[in-house]
Amino acid sequence: MKPLSLRKQLLIAESELNRAQLMQEWQGLKTDVDTLADQAGNVPSLISAAVLLFTGLTTLGSRRPTPAPAKKPWWQSLLKGAQMAGTIWSVCRPATPDKHKR
Repeated sequence: MKPLSLRKQLLIAESELNRAQLMQEWQGLKTDVDTLADQAGNVPSLISAAVLLFTGLTTLGSRRPTPAPAKKPWWQSLLKGAQMAGTIWSVCRPATPDKHKR
């Protein structure tokens, strides 16, 4: 009877270890799913940014050159590029959580 009792105790201990490992893996899976769900929330904003960028590039590409009386100064081109970059940045940047909300 002694070997059977010892075998039973070992099986119970192994079962407890397996149960603890399963719970740990379940928590890891839950964390991964939560992270994936958070990242999926960012997809619509990324899509709208891509559409905005595509529309801008399409508009720039479809313009027919018109004869200009004089070439624009370089600083106007730089300013226009900075404005476009600011617009794209405001759409693409990650949302910052409001620190004052509770």
